[in-house]
Amino acid sequence: MNAPLPTLELSTGADPVASIIVMHGLGADGSDFAPFVDEIDLRPVGPVRWLFPNAPRRPVTINGGYVMPAWFDIRHDRADEDQAGLRASQALIEALLAREQARGVPARRIVLGGFSQGCAMALLSGLRHGQRLAGVFGLSGYLPLAGTLADECSAANRDVPVLLAHGTQDEMVAPARAHAARDTLRALGWRVDWHEYPMGHAVCADEVRELRQWLLARLGA
Repeated sequence: MNAPLPTLELSTGADPVASIIVMHGLGADGSDFAPFVDEIDLRPVGPVRWLFPNAPRRPVTINGGYVMPAWFDIRHDRADEDQAGLRASQALIEALLAREQARGVPARRIVLGGFSQGCAMALLSGLRHGQRLAGVFGLSGYLPLAGTLADECSAANRDVPVLLAHGTQDEMVAPARAHAARDTLRALGWRVDWHEYPMGHAVCADEVRELRQWLLARLGA
């Protein structure tokens, strides 16, 4: 069965019992977070399939229209969200989730996550997905289309566990945007596991350790 997106797949053993889908940030590709497979020891869970999809290539306004891997366009006015791009990538991620379920991994054993733009897509897609997921995590990102979430969220994922982490010195995605995402989700009833680290737009070792513990809890180890 072909993947709906070009996707790097790495499994820690035969017959995976869980899947973790990680979306990269603007201008990167699926290999960006492949080191997670070795850095995040999930042996207590059993074999895990890690999936690192590649975003479509598109012009990005804030980068002068340069064509690069991007889940959606980013305009100079951050309030002017690329709804068409966001929805198109959401559909691609939905297809990837459906493919995993068709391969024998139930939705309750799938975690959806991402970094920066990938975080935005994980929150957009995961909280609206029609079947209950194991969890949704977002690193160094924000909540897109926040104003539609209350009406569009899925009853199945109305209380799915969410982990958010951000750098206090993030120069790309202002910490205030991450705080707003956290506060909006909590106000709507989600349980948000929140972490901040003294770093910029990056991932640190402490964050990876916290993510590992959260994943182990979500996947039943």
